[in-house]
Amino acid sequence: MKKTLRRPKHPLLNIRFLIFPLLLAGLLTACSPGDPPSRAAIKEINSPLPSEAHLRAFTTVQDLADENFTPAAGQDMPRNAFADLSVPTYITKVQDTYFIVDCYHDQVIYHDSLADPLTDWHVLTGEIAKGHTIASDGLVYLVDDTEGNRILVFEKKEGVFYHTQTLDEVGNRPHYIVYDAPTDTFYVWSSMNGEMYLCRHDPGSPQMYLTQVRTVDALRDTYVRSFTIDGDDIYFVSGIPGTPAVLQADLSTFAVQKTYPVPDELAGMIQITFAEKNCYITVSTDITGSQDFATIIRAKNLKDLARGKYEDIYENFIGGGTPYYITQIDNSYYLTEHRIPGHAVWKFDISKDGVENVTAVY
Repeated sequence: MKKTLRRPKHPLLNIRFLIFPLLLAGLLTACSPGDPPSRAAIKEINSPLPSEAHLRAFTTVQDLADENFTPAAGQDMPRNAFADLSVPTYITKVQDTYFIVDCYHDQVIYHDSLADPLTDWHVLTGEIAKGHTIASDGLVYLVDDTEGNRILVFEKKEGVFYHTQTLDEVGNRPHYIVYDAPTDTFYVWSSMNGEMYLCRHDPGSPQMYLTQVRTVDALRDTYVRSFTIDGDDIYFVSGIPGTPAVLQADLSTFAVQKTYPVPDELAGMIQITFAEKNCYITVSTDITGSQDFATIIRAKNLKDLARGKYEDIYENFIGGGTPYYITQIDNSYYLTEHRIPGHAVWKFDISKDGVENVTAVY
């Protein structure tokens, strides 16, 4: 199936740049010796508001503040018609609501409990074609419409979700969205051409703007399913075709700093998760595209991968399917998986000893 900043300075002149030296001096004084300013501090100094400097504004579908807007009744929201998930790709929780991206059913569903049948869940949207992820900062919710090359924006009012904005022409099969709080930015990955779309909104306003498009040249012609932000770095798992490797880039410039080769059997990587001083990698295929190599591995260091120094831990989840994205919700981790009926979403814990308390949720 096709399927992880310090925010860079914007080229437009902004009055805040005139006081940059004074503010930076204060920040450096506040930091311990040798420590750089935080990503959040640099963002506040260097970043004009999205409305002041942007590439494109998202198109408004409906304005919830318009006096002619008529809210819907919560009980009128459509229910999920499917008792099972069809290639689920992503699960997350925002405030008290769970969301599952049900990729092959072309929908995102939501509910307040994981203990209830899927038919008790409601449909956030059915306007997407093979979407993969959803991300939120608590004010807006962004969903990728992978085959439509779009981003849909939703807002919640009186317990009901509304599709309020859309951004069209988002690369080639946008596949993975992450909201990064320190930079107050949504990162949207175009999976087929190495482009990252950076989207933001002004404080307190839901209006979204495309503020930058960054490119990782080494990934232009490679199918890459995700990225992982870790501190000041961003990691990309290579897909196929291409040279099997994990790329470590600087979050502020997207310049590749390090390359970690991986064996051919791990070439079709899906995602990296860093937890308890280990890296966990979900794998979809080998370099030939065979899902017979689908698995989950754990390594102490990315340098160990080239030497084959890693542990296959997929047997903790029965094995035999295709594991996809891992997310952290509260104090536990969740895995989406396909090809195994009745084992579409897993809950588990990660300790220094490895994976524990594995339970099938759906």
